[in-house]
Amino acid sequence: TRQDQRITLGDGKTIDLKLPAGMEDGTQMRRKGKGEPGPGGAGDATVVIEITPHAFFQRDGDDVRLSLPISLDEAVNGGKVKVPTVERPVMLTIAPGSSSGKVLRLKGKGFTHANGTRGDQLVTLEIDIPAGDEDLVKRLEGWQDTRDLRSRLGV
Repeated sequence: TRQDQRITLGDGKTIDLKLPAGMEDGTQMRRKGKGEPGPGGAGDATVVIEITPHAFFQRDGDDVRLSLPISLDEAVNGGKVKVPTVERPVMLTIAPGSSSGKVLRLKGKGFTHANGTRGDQLVTLEIDIPAGDEDLVKRLEGWQDTRDLRSRLGV
C-alpha cells in the first residue's frame, strides 16, 4: 500500500510524497518542478529515502528479523508467547526443548514488496537465563548435562 509522507524541501516548501510499498534505503524519488527556481523555471527536487533502523526489528530484504528473549521454562516446556510484528502482536507457539538460535517463521508478517507480495518475519529464540537466581541454582543442584555438545566442533 502507498503511504503519504509530508516532507519539507530545502526552500521551506512542503509537499506530500506518496511512498510506495517496498521502498529501500537510499531510493531516490524525483519531483518535477518542485526544485529551486532557475532561468528555465523551477527545477526538479530529488528526495533520497533514508530508513531509520528500528529498536528491535531488522530488515532482511522483504523479511523482517527479530531476536525474541524467552525464559528457560518456556524453552524447556514450550508454550505460547506474545511476539511483536510490524503491524500488531501475535501469539507464537514455542515447541518444548527449543534451543537458543532456533528460527521460527511467521509467514506473511514481513515487508510488502513493490509487486504486492509479502515477506516473512523470522524470529530467533534467545534463552535468557537470570543471573544469581538462587531458586534455579537449587533446582539444578546435583544435575549435570552429560551430552558431548561440542564434539561436532572437533573439541
